[in-house]
Amino acid sequence: MHELSIVQNILDIAESEARKNNATKIIKIGLKIGEMSGVVIDSINFCFETLKTNTIARDAELLIDHVPLTGKCKNCGSNFQIKNYIFRCDTCNDNNIEIISGKELFVDELEVE
Repeated sequence: MHELSIVQNILDIAESEARKNNATKIIKIGLKIGEMSGVVIDSINFCFETLKTNTIARDAELLIDHVPLTGKCKNCGSNFQIKNYIFRCDTCNDNNIEIISGKELFVDELEVE
C-alpha cells in the first residue's frame, strides 16, 4: 500500500510548513488528487486517520479535491474530459491528445493555528 508512504509525506510537509509559521496545530489539509494519480482515496483517508494521531494534525480534517482526467486535442484544439480511459477527442475522434489534468497529487491548502 503506497498510500501509507504518501500520507506520511503529506503529514511531513504539513508539519514542516506549520512549524515554519510557528503554528502548533493543523486544522485542515487540502489535497488535489487527480483521477490518474494512481492512489486509492479510501486508503488515503484510512492512512491519514491512522498516522495523524501522534502529530500536530491529530484533530485535522483532510479535504480531497478530485481532479478529473482531461485532455486537449492537438488536432482540433478541443478540451474534453477523458472518460473510461479512452484517449480520443470527443470532437474529432483523433487520438493525438495532451493530458492537461488528472495526474495531480499535492498539498493545495493548509490551515493552521
